[in-house]
Amino acid sequence: MPTHPPKPVAKVWKPELVRLPKLTHARRLFRAFSHGLVKLVAKLCLKVTVAGMENFPKAGPLLVVINHLGDADAPAVVAAMPVPPDALGKIELYDFPILGKLMHWYGVIWLHRGRPDIRALRAALDGLAEGRVIIIAPEGRYSVTGALEEGSGGAAFLAYKSGAPVLPIVVTGTENELVYGHMKRLRRAPVHVRVGKMFQLGEQVEGPGRSGGNDRQEAVEQGTRQIMAALAGLLPENYRGEYS
Repeated sequence: MPTHPPKPVAKVWKPELVRLPKLTHARRLFRAFSHGLVKLVAKLCLKVTVAGMENFPKAGPLLVVINHLGDADAPAVVAAMPVPPDALGKIELYDFPILGKLMHWYGVIWLHRGRPDIRALRAALDGLAEGRVIIIAPEGRYSVTGALEEGSGGAAFLAYKSGAPVLPIVVTGTENELVYGHMKRLRRAPVHVRVGKMFQLGEQVEGPGRSGGNDRQEAVEQGTRQIMAALAGLLPENYRGEYS
């Protein structure tokens, strides 16, 4: 069996930045502008086809789970969505010139990957309680194999704890080498977005982590398998990876 690099762990720790962004009038306007800009960028750089958009509900709360292949995942998926979502983003992006500031103005929920980030989970739960649409990539990084990697338990915990429905959305053709290869030839990369059907996880859990017994941890692990199986079921066989 091939070995893959371990999942990333955030090297910076900025818990003071982790919060649910308030939807002020200015932020709503900026999000509407950003959503339109993402749609324009996706149209210029990608040739996106979308299937299953009839499965997208008219209102939240909603937990959107996606697979993660490359830089173009977010533009392709967000451009296809009818509303600009709240998203969890890795804290390392905060210090990126321009991009970090734009993401902060938009109001992402900053996340310290690979570390116990209770603030991020609480912020996402608060957003779901307000009826927002939260988007998360359970794999926690770009796939190093080009196919599904093992999912982490954050998405399942949020779904259990909030009771919000889960909507799986998958994207194919967004691998960096494909997208940037087409752009170098002044061509748009063909990308496909597929929206699955909503579902809910069964049991409720009381809190994150193993505290409280093995039953809670087993429920989260089972929920994670259910979420990843839903993503795998929407993907071609060569993209299913760990969940073939």
